[in-house]
Amino acid sequence: MATLSDVARRAQVTAATVSNVLRNPDKVRPETALRVMRAIRELGYRPNLNARALAEGRSPTLALMLSSIANPFYPEFVLAAERAARRGGYFLMVCNTDDDAEIGRAYLTQIAGTLAEGVLVLNTDIAINELCESAAVGAPIVLSLWEHPERLPALPCVAVDFAHAGALAAQHLLELGHREIGMLVGDGCGGLQDARATGFRSVMRDAGLEPDDAAVLEIPDTIDAGFTACIELMAREPQLSALFATNDLLAIGALQALATLGRKVPDDVSVIGITDIQLARQVRPLLTTVAINTEAIAQASIELLIRLIHEPRGPMPPAVTAPLPVLVRRQSTAHRG
Repeated sequence: MATLSDVARRAQVTAATVSNVLRNPDKVRPETALRVMRAIRELGYRPNLNARALAEGRSPTLALMLSSIANPFYPEFVLAAERAARRGGYFLMVCNTDDDAEIGRAYLTQIAGTLAEGVLVLNTDIAINELCESAAVGAPIVLSLWEHPERLPALPCVAVDFAHAGALAAQHLLELGHREIGMLVGDGCGGLQDARATGFRSVMRDAGLEPDDAAVLEIPDTIDAGFTACIELMAREPQLSALFATNDLLAIGALQALATLGRKVPDDVSVIGITDIQLARQVRPLLTTVAINTEAIAQASIELLIRLIHEPRGPMPPAVTAPLPVLVRRQSTAHRG
């Protein structure tokens, strides 16, 4: 493998000149820079980014820590975040904790401030005070997809009004004439999706309805769990005409379960989720959902993190509020028959 010294010998310049061509080309005469770049191409030289980071005391890399890359939402978020990081001049490193807080702590210890100049955290079981301690001695940390805009953490964050998303789902089902509605509430690495459920319940109560506890299940945040829970719920409460799921994975599991039970969607049972992942636009029937703007959230999160990196001694920026969720009507909801 070619080294920086090999390039310098081929171009007949010093190693420092090669380094300047790669990092500060404006400091090098154009004809010299052309000679160096030609030598780089001929030798197939690739700079050692880790060595550069150690020499400069910084790394052009951001870390994104998430709970499970198997969740179809996260690859969509990562794609948008990677694009935003690249536009900001950074590489993006994805750290999958596999729903294990200890793995997350190990990532923070090993990469924050060394391999990564900043860390973006999505849905974690690590306590906020631990994250604050890590940020104080390592790299800046930003929380994304924070679900409680009314109760902000002691760290910079991008907050999403998920209570509003739940309220929109309830309004939609009520407008369609549904009154007997079951709830599938996800419980993932970031905890129970209670803000979404709270928003839903609030609208129901305003309409004079109180969801029956027997028609509410708190379950793991997966398609399989949505399937199993829907089977149980429909056996327990066969009169239900609609199901609200706090995310699309649970809703998609419910669609599969209803098909297995021979219940037609939306003729017999309407189903609505939250998020609007790509699968929501691919399943049949197409899933009605409340969409969060994943791309905008990812971009705002990366931009906030980069701002903290460049202004380490500045005041902590206020929380960034994501665009409000919006209802996306598709084929899985209809007027109560």
